[in-house]
Amino acid sequence: MNKQSGIHYLREHRDAGDKFALPAEIVRIRDTVSAGLGDLLQGAFDAVDDSLFELANNARSNNEQNRYFEAMREIRIKRKGIEKHFQSAIAQLFNHPPRSNSSQHPDQEGQQPTADSLALVQHDELEEQVALNAMVSKSRAHFQGPLIQLQTRFSAVYPGASEDDPVNPLAPEHLCTAFVEAAQALEIQIRERLIVLKQFDRYVVSNLGMLLDEANRILIQAGVIPNFRYHGKTSPQTGTDQPAPSAAPERSMSAEEREAVSQQDEALFEQIRQLLNQQRTSSGQPPRSADPSLHVIGGNELAQMLSALPQSPQNFQYGDLSGGEPMVVDLRQVVESLLSQTTTADGKTPALNEMDEDLINLVSMLFEFILDDYNLSAPIQVLISRLQIPILKVVIKDKAFFSKAGHPARRLLNSLARAGIGWSKSDEKTRDKLYDQIHTIVARILEEFDGDIALFEQLGDEFEQFLARENRKASLVEQRTREAERGRIKSQKAQETVDALLQKKLFKQNIPESIRDILLNGWSRVMFLAYLRNDVENRWNNSVRVVDDLLWCLHPHLDDTERDQWVRVVPGLLKSLRAGLEEVSYNSSRLDEMMAELKHELTEAFRAHALAEAQEPLDREPEPEPEEEDLPQHPSAIEKQQKLEDAAVAEYVAQIDAIDIGTWVEFGLVNGASFRCKLTAIIDEADCFVFVNRMGLKVVEKTRTELAHEMRRGRLTVLEQGALIDRAMDAVVGTLRGKTG
Repeated sequence: MNKQSGIHYLREHRDAGDKFALPAEIVRIRDTVSAGLGDLLQGAFDAVDDSLFELANNARSNNEQNRYFEAMREIRIKRKGIEKHFQSAIAQLFNHPPRSNSSQHPDQEGQQPTADSLALVQHDELEEQVALNAMVSKSRAHFQGPLIQLQTRFSAVYPGASEDDPVNPLAPEHLCTAFVEAAQALEIQIRERLIVLKQFDRYVVSNLGMLLDEANRILIQAGVIPNFRYHGKTSPQTGTDQPAPSAAPERSMSAEEREAVSQQDEALFEQIRQLLNQQRTSSGQPPRSADPSLHVIGGNELAQMLSALPQSPQNFQYGDLSGGEPMVVDLRQVVESLLSQTTTADGKTPALNEMDEDLINLVSMLFEFILDDYNLSAPIQVLISRLQIPILKVVIKDKAFFSKAGHPARRLLNSLARAGIGWSKSDEKTRDKLYDQIHTIVARILEEFDGDIALFEQLGDEFEQFLARENRKASLVEQRTREAERGRIKSQKAQETVDALLQKKLFKQNIPESIRDILLNGWSRVMFLAYLRNDVENRWNNSVRVVDDLLWCLHPHLDDTERDQWVRVVPGLLKSLRAGLEEVSYNSSRLDEMMAELKHELTEAFRAHALAEAQEPLDREPEPEPEEEDLPQHPSAIEKQQKLEDAAVAEYVAQIDAIDIGTWVEFGLVNGASFRCKLTAIIDEADCFVFVNRMGLKVVEKTRTELAHEMRRGRLTVLEQGALIDRAMDAVVGTLRGKTG
């Protein structure tokens, strides 16, 4: 469907008064997006509430704490109104989409902002505008490909729009501006307002991808530029403030270029037919039409013969389609059996024409690949295997199955396989909504398919709607899982760093037990919080310096300069220790007593040093004991073995680094069992890879080295996630080339 046909398509939906009425596909996108954004926005507001509560809990004063609690109360009261306002704004974006050229990104309009122009903007407004611009720029770079496709398709649908004056109701700048306007109702200060924008970015804007993909899918299904191809870079561009370069050459493809793209699938199918024909030629078979003893059956006649064939020759009970192993049907034998029972009017032997024979052979090879495809989860593989005869009927009736990627039956098979990739062998099939949905679809095809391809289209639409609902839920859970894991791992890293540093500094230190207790059980909490806050406040170095100063003050200092420095350091040291311990509420009931003990210990240490200076001869210092790291090291057999293991897995580390976020993998267990999961986060601080199941819940976390070891042992398999039929056809081409070569 080109630009002109897109406009014509929408003009058909105008009423008699020439007032524009949204077509069903746009309404469907609007409702899907509205529901999806509503769910994501709820998650954002929940996160805002949690953030403000944490800030209030860690507030330094009553006034600061009250400020955060007041902001929480204000947001809770007005939250529903903001959500309603935002939903209404989304509907308006679809009813009257703004022209992209009329609402450009702020840094793209006319001229760059000057110092004079910025001086006219209030400081708080400027901070909010900067946050908004950052959200828009990041999202446009991250979702560049889907956005360009969607803008092109919307511009082909809405009247008056064009490539020079495009529209896109789902452009990030429109969505972000709609939320900022809705949030203006909040009477909160700029710091709390920025927290709201940050969580909107994290929970809503960062998850726009699934909504953009769904909108593109609906328009493709409606025939709006179904063969659009985009080859630009869509990965996030970290640290850039400018949107990624637009793919102007792709957006302005000529009619000839679009026609060439639409013929790619047909070319692959034709290549397969030529390879099959080469096999026939090499075997010396003459054309069937040249044999006077044969009655060549046409496609329509063959379709009528197949219509009487049961959908499942093995008579499976539809309520137990998942029982047993994948069903293998010899389709060639099935058709030959039908031909042997057929009587022709001229008394000749019935035979297939070469085209239909090729199609039957291709369906057989297709399902041979499906039933041998390790990437397809076993339970789903069993269900899809039941569809061999229905798909054969589809192919004979409509040969476009192999030549058109958008064919309803082909699209449904791809959707079933893609949705079920996360399935593992499980005894909980009956409790899983996804498995039950796929089971129902297969049963309906076996029961209801009578040759009308529309059944596959109907089932495909229903399944995509079901997936959209399930994916929204899983996406929210997955997002919260990522955030929880990042927080947990960062906390774990902070605790490990603090413990290791204190153990190193206190190793072989002869200090009073009361001071050791303060450092290990009290000051360690201060250091823990300082490590977590080090990205915004430089507290970590100060907290470490307090430990160093305290230990220095407890050591002998015989030089007059050092003793003068001791006198200067101790008051500030005691003040810092008290402030830090009060902040973490460490033993508040006897903090004064503890500080008095600490001061006493420091005073006694100073006096002891003075006494030692008077009694100890100064002509000789004790020989220092060799440090542990200075002693010669002899690796153990275990350490030697570990080095060999590390060297052996080095080649697998690159393969681990090539795994993208969202990739499905399968882990094998020692007992022979296995489970599938998806990579949801790579946390660089801890070199940690976090995997979740289909529902977005965490199932395992491993380091890069651990994953490399698993891959080396054959217990980690990266699953291919391309379209099932496309992969099958590529495999068929490879097989045929091998036979004809």
